[in-house]
Amino acid sequence: IIGAATFFKVQKAYPDKRIILVEKEKSFANHQTGHNSGVIHSGLYYTPGSLKAKNCVLGRHELVAFSKEYNVAHDVCGKVVVATKESELPFMEKIYNNGIENHTEGLEKITAEQIREIE
Repeated sequence: IIGAATFFKVQKAYPDKRIILVEKEKSFANHQTGHNSGVIHSGLYYTPGSLKAKNCVLGRHELVAFSKEYNVAHDVCGKVVVATKESELPFMEKIYNNGIENHTEGLEKITAEQIREIE
């Protein structure tokens, strides 16, 4: 998918140029892209300010915009991250703060009761 995404961006940047994408496989998305979970990551797990965090957030915005523009079915449904034991609470706080610093939209802490309602 990286080749196709790069091709798309180059084509948009230079619409007067003729370019070709050559795929070495028999079909598109033949490797990891075709076997992933389909999740559009939000940036919770990446160090704020890092290139990975910046690309994650920018890529998410671009992917959602692309999907809307070209009528690609998608669902920005959110994600619930839970701790199953008290020792995991510091990590929960860390990824919450990462999300805040990485400008993850809709971020909120919820109660056990709210989780039961979502289930």
